Amino acid sequence: MTATTLPIRARALELAAAGELPAYVYDLGDLDTHMAAVRAALGDIQVYYAVKANPDPTLMRVLAPYVDGFEVASGGELDHVREHFPESRIALGGPGKTDSELFAEVHRLHIESPSEIRRLFAAGRSADVLLRVNLDIPIKGASLAMGGGATPFGMDPEGISECIEMMKGQDAVRLRGIHAHLASGLDAPTMLELAGAILDYARSLGVTEINVGGGMGVSYADPDSRFDWQTYGAGLAALRRPGETVRIEPGRSISVYCGRYVTQVIDVKRVHGERFAVVAGGTHHIRTPATKGHSQPMVIEEQGEPITVVGQLCTPKDTMARHVPAQLATGDVVEFLMAGAYAWNISHHDFLMHPKPSFHYVGG
Repeated sequence: MTATTLPIRARALELAAAGELPAYVYDLGDLDTHMAAVRAALGDIQVYYAVKANPDPTLMRVLAPYVDGFEVASGGELDHVREHFPESRIALGGPGKTDSELFAEVHRLHIESPSEIRRLFAAGRSADVLLRVNLDIPIKGASLAMGGGATPFGMDPEGISECIEMMKGQDAVRLRGIHAHLASGLDAPTMLELAGAILDYARSLGVTEINVGGGMGVSYADPDSRFDWQTYGAGLAALRRPGETVRIEPGRSISVYCGRYVTQVIDVKRVHGERFAVVAGGTHHIRTPATKGHSQPMVIEEQGEPITVVGQLCTPKDTMARHVPAQLATGDVVEFLMAGAYAWNISHHDFLMHPKPSFHYVGG
């Protein structure tokens, strides 16, 4: 779709009148402003956008001038980035790599296990690698923990040592540094504590390229609360030593705010005293509220008796928001906020075979 200069609400009403709801509407101007501020706060810290958060190529074109590359976690994402951004640097990671993924030519390959090194040797392949470490350190307040103990992600220090020993005496598989993505949903001070531990570990190995991952906290309960990029950027700059390359790979915290999922009320009813609004679409379009067990934040045009907003699926898990103080009637347009990351692209699109949403852009 072609971007317009209309605000999202005006575009949403146009789409409703044209019968094009449900829809995703992305504000490209908002994304550009946000990413420019993030880039300014980070200074010389390298930024790779985590494509898994939202691979929409129109959004990625807004981000491309601000990032140093893209981080992908599958061959599909790799092909997608190569198609739309053939000149960009790419880092490829993720557990369970197929041969085609492990042997792909990328700027950096994130190694998850000693067996991946052995497979590279056996195939006679070359690669520039970062070894993904899972440090056994406390992680406070994480919404998801990929490290800090026994998980399927990365290697403990013994596994790292095994990889380094295997790579001695050859130059086909080249050790460039360390990668660590230990947790998600963290504030800036906690992330800086983890970054300090990761940097100390990397220095103990004598490597100077360190990817400290993503995981910047996003609050669906308080959409106006944002990750403190200024504190984080200043903190990373202070931690970094001369000659070191420090990299991060944010995703959700970059794109989540620019998107809205817009739909329309089909029915309003009361069951055992509780009010429900049934909207077109549902969590098969935006899985986030069902996955995280929260109410998706939404625009409230008029205050009213608490109402629970649900979708069209034949499951009680298809709940978008609970007990929202909103006045809703059949035909009303509903806008759900923070739909720019881990929304459409992680949803079970074909369940019950309802129509898929349309996609639109404003602010471009």
